[in-house]
Amino acid sequence: MSAAEGPLVVGVDSSTQSTKALVVDASTGRVVASGQAPHTVSSGAGRETDPRQWWDALCEALSQCGEAAHEAAAVSVGGQQHGLVTLDGRGEPVRPALLWNDVRSAPQARRLTEELGGAKFWADRTGSVPAASFTVTKWAWLAEHEPEVVRATKAVRLPHDYLTERLTGQGTTDRGDVSGTGWWASGTEAYDEEILAHVGLDPALLPRVVRPGEVAGTVHSHDLPFSKGTLVAPGTGDNAAAALGLGVRPGVPVMSLGTSGTVYAVSRHRPADPSGTVAGFADARGDWLPLACTLNCTLAVDRVAALLGLDREAVEPGTAVTLLPYLDGERTPNLPNASGLLHGLRHDTTGGQLLQAAYDGAVHSLLGALDLVLDEEADRSEPLLLIGGGARGTAWQQTVLRLSGRPVQVPEAKELVALGAAAQAAGLLTGEDPSAVARRWDTAAGPVLDAVDRDEETLARIAGVLSDAAPLLERPTDTH
Repeated sequence: MSAAEGPLVVGVDSSTQSTKALVVDASTGRVVASGQAPHTVSSGAGRETDPRQWWDALCEALSQCGEAAHEAAAVSVGGQQHGLVTLDGRGEPVRPALLWNDVRSAPQARRLTEELGGAKFWADRTGSVPAASFTVTKWAWLAEHEPEVVRATKAVRLPHDYLTERLTGQGTTDRGDVSGTGWWASGTEAYDEEILAHVGLDPALLPRVVRPGEVAGTVHSHDLPFSKGTLVAPGTGDNAAAALGLGVRPGVPVMSLGTSGTVYAVSRHRPADPSGTVAGFADARGDWLPLACTLNCTLAVDRVAALLGLDREAVEPGTAVTLLPYLDGERTPNLPNASGLLHGLRHDTTGGQLLQAAYDGAVHSLLGALDLVLDEEADRSEPLLLIGGGARGTAWQQTVLRLSGRPVQVPEAKELVALGAAAQAAGLLTGEDPSAVARRWDTAAGPVLDAVDRDEETLARIAGVLSDAAPLLERPTDTH
């Protein structure tokens, strides 16, 4: 390992499928060592993982980092959001964790919204309207279907909380991750006693919310290669960690292209969208992170390419065909029963034009959500930061350019969640704002694609088809 210019820090990304660890030079942002280990997710009706797998994967990822991890002065964990971890009196899992993409609690989400004053009550109180991904709905599902688990539970944690507690021996969380539970009041920044009482959750079971910049504890576990006294930062949820990793300033839009798509921006205004489109999350610094999510993004477009027998880049321009790629239903717009819809097919329509129409349909949904995420005073000429697995694809880049009408910047840095966690850990040592640390590391650096005139004709055509087809899209589809 070459000599580092400053102290070393560790940033962790514990995602749905794997845990990654980066050892980073706090002075320069240079990654000096890294490791990664997988964990499994159940199949079938639910999506569950034994939390002990996350710990084992973290230990393995850190061991791959070698001596560099032992030299680290601070560590922080970024983790998948919303998961419900139930622990017994010894800190052992009572049952596998219910993950964010376990949607069995959809009926509970609808019922909770109705029972406690409707969507506006929830948006005003927590910043978000409950969805099946949120932790509060999972707790309600557990209470209904597995009451013996609820009786045996002595502590309730989120995934990143579980790992941080294994590091420090203390139950803590942060405002960024806890804002996605549905039981944290964003106005008072405290646990909401009325909501907790309604779902039968004792607040004594919940972790302490650590303030931004506060030390959550020190490493006490002997299973890890850290030296004694290594500082542990609060950690946060994965979206808030990625925002830290990019060092985004308020009003700068971010679009993430993955299996699902997300758009978000840091805001100084507390969000509260009663339509449920925008989740009013907190960020990990003291501001807010309004975020919207679409279910159909890269995976849906790749499926269309596969059906056509085309490479994902084999798009062709010049088409009046519209393809709404809502293959898994859709969350933005809120059409949970929808399937894909094709309109305007002609004899001379080519496969490449159909594929371009799929890209257009996916990006149209994301840009519509972005308009709701951004504050009115946000500068619409600011480059759109494009991240995620699809961000380096030419067809994705060109479609976002054409339909957004704004410049697009593609950061070269990878593992932004782990980098954001590392910036949070570095901030403990230097007293800096973690976003300022990331900007000093220049993590958002990358090519900027110049803006082109916005394709208003395509946007209007897609919006018209979406409006006209709404009754069809809302109709349940027989999947058998």
